[in-house]
Amino acid sequence: GVEPQTETVWRQAEKYNVPRMIFCNKMDKTGADFYRSVEMIKTRLGATAVVMQLPIGAESDFTGVVDLIEMRATTWSDDLGTTMETGEIPAELVEQAQEYHHQLIDAISHFDDEVLEAYIEDESSVTPEMIKRALRAGTLADEITPVLLGSAFKNKGVQPLLDGIVDFLPSPLDVPPVHGVDPKTEADLERPADPSAPFSALA
Repeated sequence: GVEPQTETVWRQAEKYNVPRMIFCNKMDKTGADFYRSVEMIKTRLGATAVVMQLPIGAESDFTGVVDLIEMRATTWSDDLGTTMETGEIPAELVEQAQEYHHQLIDAISHFDDEVLEAYIEDESSVTPEMIKRALRAGTLADEITPVLLGSAFKNKGVQPLLDGIVDFLPSPLDVPPVHGVDPKTEADLERPADPSAPFSALA
């Protein structure tokens, strides 16, 4: 669940408007409860949590995740997460996955006009690419927080997490220029979004 240090880091991120994602770790441990954790994220952090994955199994039986964007299952068949397989969603999770997929599209629909139009007319026409585009827009605007899960120690869920960082979090070109003061001249300086570019004096 949400721990005190999580709340501390969260307050700092709120203060500086840092886009973020949440990774629910240790899903293979005794007492792990993904759905309780999501509720704690909403109530204790006040975050607009957007669930992107559902767990397959729990505690020692945790074997994989349901990808709610692609609507497919990813499982790891060994203890070190080296063998990753993608396939159909387990039958017992199909109905739940469809409900959470609907919630996902509903949460992101107002960040992309094409997604909103497709959602109103025919939700089944919303493609994974459209979902990713809207998710990125909402995350960069710091209005939603994608939630993923896994077991980092067992390397389960880490691969989708890395993909999510690339797909949804800002690159250096997505953030505004950095402003600073030259300690010697006290001149106001600005560094462009391109990190390789030099500082330039502000007029």
